[in-house]
Parts: sequence; structure tokens; C-alpha cells
Amino acid sequence: DFCGCHLSWSGAQLRLPDPLPRLRAEIRASAPGRYRYYQNVCTQSYSFAWWDWARWEREIDWMALSGINLAPAFAGQEAAWQRVYRSLGLNQSEIDAYFTGPAFLAWNRMGNLHGWAGPLPPAWHLKQLYLQYRIVERMRSLGMITVLPAFAGHVPQGVLRVFPRVNATRLGGWSHFDCTYSCTYLLDPEDPMFQVIGTLFLKELIKEFGTDHIYSADTFNEMTPLSSDPAYLSRVSNAVFRSMTGADPEALWLMQGWLFQHQPDFWQPAQVRALLRGVPLGRMIVLDLFAESKPVYQWTESFYGQPFIWCMLHNFGGNHGLFGTVEAINHGPFVARRFPNSTMVGTGLVPEGIEQNDMVYELMNELGWRQEPLDLPSWVTRYAERRYGAPNAAAARAWQLLLRSVYNCTGVCVNHNRSPLVRRPSLRMDTELWYNASDVYEAWRLLLGAGRELGSSPTFRYDLVDVTRQAAQQLVSDYYLSIRGAFQSHALPELLTAGGVLVYDLLPELDGLLSSHSLFLLGRWLESARAVATSDQEAEQYELNARNQVTLWGPSGNILDYANKQLGGLVLDYYGVRWSLFVSALVESLNSGSPFHQEQFNQAVFQVERGFVYNQKRYPAVPAGDTLEISRKLFLKYYP
Repeated sequence: DFCGCHLSWSGAQLRLPDPLPRLRAEIRASAPGRYRYYQNVCTQSYSFAWWDWARWEREIDWMALSGINLAPAFAGQEAAWQRVYRSLGLNQSEIDAYFTGPAFLAWNRMGNLHGWAGPLPPAWHLKQLYLQYRIVERMRSLGMITVLPAFAGHVPQGVLRVFPRVNATRLGGWSHFDCTYSCTYLLDPEDPMFQVIGTLFLKELIKEFGTDHIYSADTFNEMTPLSSDPAYLSRVSNAVFRSMTGADPEALWLMQGWLFQHQPDFWQPAQVRALLRGVPLGRMIVLDLFAESKPVYQWTESFYGQPFIWCMLHNFGGNHGLFGTVEAINHGPFVARRFPNSTMVGTGLVPEGIEQNDMVYELMNELGWRQEPLDLPSWVTRYAERRYGAPNAAAARAWQLLLRSVYNCTGVCVNHNRSPLVRRPSLRMDTELWYNASDVYEAWRLLLGAGRELGSSPTFRYDLVDVTRQAAQQLVSDYYLSIRGAFQSHALPELLTAGGVLVYDLLPELDGLLSSHSLFLLGRWLESARAVATSDQEAEQYELNARNQVTLWGPSGNILDYANKQLGGLVLDYYGVRWSLFVSALVESLNSGSPFHQEQFNQAVFQVERGFVYNQKRYPAVPAGDTLEISRKLFLKYYP
């Protein structure tokens, strides 16, 4: 506010005025809520999977400078679990069959998956433990409360061999996975082993890392409970809570409230109340995880008296794509505080993936300290000035346009990037936008114009890539509609023209643009995975984990393109090859007079997708080309 500085995932602008401005009086700010929370369980896998200490250190600094005071510290928990499983009598092969690979641990921890892309090598455990020591030490030294993981009730199959009389039941498959990698075993809440295992694990963690008395556990995340009987649901939450207090009498349970809005047919008021009230009032904090679009507090009488944190989810799968619900977040927390008998205790940022849409997160962090909504247009002008280190009329105008368009989705907004660019091609693709596409094209023109003055700013160059990328994403939809229209009206020349431009020019140009910035490189993601390895075999396993997550998400495209990214290398060799195959299939269909079969195409394109995961090509982790020049070239060719 005073020195005009800025720190974000995409870079920092820290040119301080010299001399520093004198302040007329002491400045005091008090946050309206006790907590400002950050992180989603999924972020651990979509974004943090391959981080080293230097990257963690930077993130924790950003958290502190953003006023965040409550966050998970989840690294290294598998090492503790391995010790507990060994002490119970499981053998290594049973443990190896349970843990997933590093890029999928978030869903192993919630009982959604086991075994996929695993096992975890011994060196992985050592490195993660080392990181966790440093993470908790640094977070606490900066006054943050660390949230440690606790036992939610899921167990490896090996537990049934060691304790044949244990009462455990298999849950159903999760998200297009069958029981090969899903259908986890859930202990009955009354089974004595529930308390034994839960307390053993937490004592092991506390002995290792100390505690701030807040623990996270999610028993039914996207998993239907075995019974909707309120008494059963209360028994489950009570068992989870007792296994925490068995190790720490002061325990508070932090729970993600995603399940209530994800499966509203199951979680009726009686079921929600039963689960929440199985824990003494005030000993649980619920994250109202998607409050900007689907708040749960409103239909649960403020979580039936349990404290909650109003959270902005914003991002799914770490997808790229300009998006925000600025009006919803500018008013939502204040409305929630005024709700009758509100139990709101803070605000939170819970994206599934980070390193996108910096503006939205800066805004949400600021709102955690505000007593009333901000004047958004003037806030965003000041934001651009701080971000680029100088006032610029064209940049300010560009941000006004972005603020009113891509960043102002209203109603129930789910930010999954469904652009045809990043989805498997078909004749039924979604090209709907929640905003006026011309606002983005105009913002692109204005930013390019500001390039002469602001071109040396790293954050400006990042935003230029991002806005150009968004414009190109819109153009892909236009070409797709031309391709589809030409095919449906049997116009072969038009099909060849539109398909040719898309496959041979627009997508390669977009790939070149992305390849000019280090934060948009596929090589950066893959090389960071390889860097964690201590052998060639580990490096190969980790790279396959990293490739699979952003493409097939599972052995057979189970959650295909959920975690799509727009990265240099990925656009050309994955999305581009798919589009090429699609256009060829349509041309072939018109030439031969035989209909286009989506099912046949899906089988053929799956081979291409799988081929990309296993192609063993090394992608550069260093950018090439001049971002401004490439963006200008794209602009001159394609600006509508």
C-alpha cells in the first residue's frame, strides 16, 4: 500500500522508493476473523508434488506476507504411516500395494485410490520427512498454525490379513476407477482397531513434528457412506475425533466441507447434522470449500453450530484459463458474517492447483483483512501499478476489461477449463463463455501497446503470455466451430482450410508463445519430477506420474484431462496431435462417404494420448524466444 510492491506466484516487483515514505502515524489493521486459511488437500498433488525446500520456502514467505495463519503441513506423512503399518505387522509388499505414486497421494490420503502409479521408493520417504521438518519449523517461526493429518478410517487390505476378525467394509469405486485401484476398506467406527490405529499414527506424528493441536481428516470425500442412518454417521465422526483426542486431548478437527455440496442427494440436513454433531461443538472447524459458488452454511444453519471458514475454491485441477468470481468473493464473506447465528471464524483460499490468476488470490487475501467490500475498479488499477512497478494507462484499461469479463463470472460458476483446446475432440464440444470474448481481445491489444513501457517487467511478460493464451484459446473454439460446421455441411475445402490453420499454424504458434516463458513449460514440470529422484528408475517413475496426471489421469483416461494445463510442449505434442487426428478423421469421413464414429475415434485417440505419456522425449526446462515478439506476431495474424 505504501511502497507499491507486489509478490505473487508468477514473480515479484520489489523496487522500493528511495527514500522510503515517512508515515504520519502508526498503522494498525485487525482482521475480522480468527483465521486466514490456505491450501486444498489436492494442491499437495496438483502443485506441490515435486517441490524442493527452496520452492517451499518461497511459498511460506508468500503465505506470511499475505497474512495467512492456518495451513496444512502434510509432507512426510506416508513415512509415519509406513512405521505404523510395520508395527502392526504388515509386510512391505502390502504397504507398497497401498501407497500411490507421488502425483496421486492426495487421493490416497482421502481413501479414493490405492496403488496407482506407485509404489513409493524409500528415498521418497526420507526426502519428504526432511522437507516436513523444515516446513513446520518455518511456518511456526512465522506465527502460523500447522494442520497435521489424522486418521480418517481407511486402511490397507493388509490390515485384514493381520487382524482377520477386524470389522472393515469396502467402499465403492471412485470417479471412474474400478476396484483395481479404488474401493478402499473403511474400518467400522465401533471396531477397537479404529482407535488403536488412529491414536498410534497421531502419536507418531506428534513425536516427530510437535503439534499446534489442529488435525485434518476426510472420511467421505466424494465417497458415499455405507449407510445414511444419522446414528451411523455420528458414530463415524465421533470415532475419528476420539482417535485424535486419544493422542492429543486438546485436538481440534479441521474438515473439508466439499462432500456436502458434492453429493447433496445423500447429505440431507439430517445427515449433515449427524456427522457434524458427532463432535462436541467448537471442536471442529469446517471449511465451506466452495462458498463463492455453492455455500453450505446457508442451508445448514451455519453448520449446526460448528465453526466454519468461508473459502474460495476458484480453481480445479490446476487448469490454466483466466477466471474469477470477483463480485461473489467481494461480498460473500461479509454476507456470511452477518448470517443469523453465524459461526464463521475466518476466510480461506483453497484452490486445487496454484500458479494461475494471481489477481484473484491477491484480492481474496486482502479481503481477509477488510471490514467491508472493496471498490474493485480502483483496486485493480492500483494492482496493475504495483504488479508492473509503474502506472500505465493502457495496462490499467486492460485490467478494467478483464475485471468486468473473465474475472466476473456470476451465478454458480465451476471453473473447469472445458475449452475445446484442452479436451478430447468430438462433434459435441462446449464453446460457451460466461463473458464477452471481445473484452479479452481488446485487453490483449492494450497490453501489447503497453509492452514498450512495461516490457522489462517479469510480471508483465507473464500476464502478456496469459492474456495472449486466453485469446488463442478463444480462437481455437472459433476454428472448431468452423471445422464442425464445414463437416456437417459436407464442405471439404472449408474443412481443410479451418483444420489446416488450426493444426499447422495456430496451435504451433501458441506452443511457441508458451515455450517463451519458464512458468508455461512442460519441461519445468517434468524436470522438477525427475529432480526428486535418486536413481534412473525413480526418475522414470516420477516422470510418468507427472505426465499421466496432466493428461490421462489414470491408466485408461479415467479422469481424462481433468488436470489439463496449457504448456509449451504439451500443446504441440498432445493437444495438437489429437486435433490433427480429429481433422484427418473428418476429412476421411467426407472423402469416403462413411459416417464419423466417435467411439472408434476415441479408441484411436487413446493410443495417441497414451503414446504421449510414454514417449520419453525430454522437453526443455529453459524458455526460448521473445514473448513480446511472439505475442505481436500472433496478434497481427489473428486479432479478429
